[in-house]
Amino acid sequence: MTIADFRRIALSLEGAEESSHMGSPDFRVGGRIFATLASQKQGYGNLMLTPEQQSAFVEEQPEIFLPIAGGWGRMGATHIRLSEANEDVLTGALRAAWQVRKEKNTKVIRRKRALQRNLQK
Repeated sequence: MTIADFRRIALSLEGAEESSHMGSPDFRVGGRIFATLASQKQGYGNLMLTPEQQSAFVEEQPEIFLPIAGGWGRMGATHIRLSEANEDVLTGALRAAWQVRKEKNTKVIRRKRALQRNLQK
């Protein structure tokens, strides 16, 4: 897979938009990042997964997935080696990151609505 494939698949997900963070392309749903191309020069795409998902991906396919170094990696940020991935693997990984972000967005919206209701009482 290539950077162009990563971009094409990421943007095919419902509500996904390309933006930029710290000078690197990122992909967002609901205004929040689910994937980036911050490591594209090293041949990686980056996925914002849960730590549990990251562990499963890395355990199942260590030649394709590896945690990003440092604190971001401990929170689930994961590299995908594009040259080793095929279309199905890349699509599944991007869809997983997109789904995590959508679920987090929904939780934030619910909390904000609950807070607004409490403030109106």
